[in-house]
Amino acid sequence: MVPQEDVKRAAEDLRVNDVVETANEHRHTIRPLPRRESPSSTMPAFITSAPGKVIVYGEHAVVYGEAAMAAAISLRSYLLVTPKSEPQRTTTLRFPDIGMEHSWRMDDLPWSAFSHPSKKKHYDELVDKLDAELVEAMQPNLSVISPKASPADRKIHQAAGSAFLYMFLSLGYKNLPSCIYTLRSTIPIGAGLGSSASICACLSSAILLQLRALSSPYPDQPLDEAEMQIERINQWAFVGEMCIHGNPSGVDNTVATGGRAVVFRRSDSELPPTVTPIRNFPVLPLLLVNTRQSRSTATEVAKVAALRRVHPAVTEPILEAIGKITETAYNLISLWKSDSKNDELVQALGDLMRINHGLLVALGVSHPKFERIRELVDSLSLGWTKLTGAGGGGSAIALLNTSASPSTLQILQERLDDEGFEKYETILGGDGVGVLWPAVPHKGHKTEGGDEIDPETFLNAQGAEGIEKLVGVRIDAFGKSEGWKFWSNFGPHVVKKRA
Repeated sequence: MVPQEDVKRAAEDLRVNDVVETANEHRHTIRPLPRRESPSSTMPAFITSAPGKVIVYGEHAVVYGEAAMAAAISLRSYLLVTPKSEPQRTTTLRFPDIGMEHSWRMDDLPWSAFSHPSKKKHYDELVDKLDAELVEAMQPNLSVISPKASPADRKIHQAAGSAFLYMFLSLGYKNLPSCIYTLRSTIPIGAGLGSSASICACLSSAILLQLRALSSPYPDQPLDEAEMQIERINQWAFVGEMCIHGNPSGVDNTVATGGRAVVFRRSDSELPPTVTPIRNFPVLPLLLVNTRQSRSTATEVAKVAALRRVHPAVTEPILEAIGKITETAYNLISLWKSDSKNDELVQALGDLMRINHGLLVALGVSHPKFERIRELVDSLSLGWTKLTGAGGGGSAIALLNTSASPSTLQILQERLDDEGFEKYETILGGDGVGVLWPAVPHKGHKTEGGDEIDPETFLNAQGAEGIEKLVGVRIDAFGKSEGWKFWSNFGPHVVKKRA
């Protein structure tokens, strides 16, 4: 029988927004940003961005010590940082996607608690748990957030405020210039896609950039330098995740910061999982389909635990087979060369997705909506489909074959719309956290050639499409993205469609 504590921890591994590799304590010298005496109100507006994630292989088996694989998707969060000049200095956090906006007077924040010599953190210092006294010191500043919101919404708003303030107060200082932090996201919130980790990576990187604790990515940046800066962003994104989730697994913000994909395994329920980045993970076309079916991660984890308890001789080989699928996929990708035949890799990874889904069905964690999505994709010969995450609801992913045509995808879109599903065309295995400095609109946008993007222009971008048109990370077939720079300096390996 699996202890309740292990079921709870397993739910954390599979849950919605839940992710980061614990960083080590090495110190590194990095190339600084263009020299400034200190952050000032003359700093240009800039935007940071980080991806969401999906679990590609290994759901549920990871609970029992097997390996799982998670990868970045091209749905992303974006954080616009805008300096402001005002007599009474304030810091404002806006997050319209969840209906949150709040301003704090800088003088009212608990700087004395966070700056005490026994509490103050260096940006390279490892923080693996929250300081209870500092959490308590923030409460007066959190309790005033969204007083008229429903209890459920207020809890979400205060969790977001907690993540921001803990990082801001730990890293910053009282005389920081006033700024507006405006968050937008193209990641469905609460759908198992790592939205909170993406947001925390945006906040972490933005605050570190303001403090000149990061250098902006630059051409030919040494790999070890880029990795150390990713590690720095990652460890503070993890702090934000702890504020939101309490005991995150250490997977989601590793993907959000470093991008590409990781293999993770928890061999000891009392220790964080080991996380291995997959630097040459190929960039693959992916469909993400939201079933709109609610689910409980804890319920699905408990369901597998019960099955294993009653039928261990049957269930354990299934879980081991799922682990072998992850290992096989990892080996295939590790051996893959960018000039190799792409169709063979896509076919092999797709076959493994199909097998993985079948085994999850055998464990009882699928849902009729997943099977219907799979049927629709299969009927058009578009690719390979599986559930992602704990199952019972949530999202499905479909790896597209290299011959998938726009006309066939349009037919699928119409059929999914007719049956009430929500489809996103995305990319699997793209870049991690990045920066657009200064915050200027894309070429071809109606505001092109004007001033930097202001908060109102950013807020008025309509939905995911409007955000992407204004500032979105667009990866072309050569792995380039207009204006954006990324610390994950590994160069995407794109699996292209046949001509």
